[in-house]
Amino acid sequence: MTDDTAQLLWTLGALVLVGSALVARRPSVGDVLRSLLGWAAVAAVAFLVISNRERIAPVMAALGDRIGLGSQSVVGDTVRIAMSEDGHFWARVDLNGHSERMLIDSGATLTAVSPATAKAAGIEVSDSGFPVMLNTANGSITAQRASVGRVTLGSLDTHDLGVVVSPAFGDTNVLGMNFLSRLGSWRVEGKTLILEPKRTRA
Repeated sequence: MTDDTAQLLWTLGALVLVGSALVARRPSVGDVLRSLLGWAAVAAVAFLVISNRERIAPVMAALGDRIGLGSQSVVGDTVRIAMSEDGHFWARVDLNGHSERMLIDSGATLTAVSPATAKAAGIEVSDSGFPVMLNTANGSITAQRASVGRVTLGSLDTHDLGVVVSPAFGDTNVLGMNFLSRLGSWRVEGKTLILEPKRTRA
């Protein structure tokens, strides 16, 4: 079913509801006009939401994440993250106690952060040594190496995680394989990413 067909069916259903309500109540002309205006307002809001759902979804996801209604949950020592509307897995991660929303990307060898995130998290970028060259979807970029003292994702915790810092990352921070490889296991089941810590044998 296309979006246009769905909108047409929704509109027809609304008109049927309005018509049946009017027949049952036998209202005055004023009541009819007020009812029609109310339904028109509801239809207009619904149309705007449907038409702009691609813009609204990320905003609502970010809002839900801020007020604790995001898609990240912890059960015992296992972290479960639901796939976002954009098809990616986003996590709320603490870098040296500074909270950031990060993209979990198993295709990224290293964890990458923006200069703004590095500054906010107190990550000291070394000016000495050669910059590292990275191949990205947008071509080759240069980045500086650094290390995060502590990285926490829900119940998962690790120390001295190497990162790369570059303005080329924009506002996106990526949690890469050098973090995932420190876990006991990680897997995707359906549309849920499941992260588990290493377990010590008794």
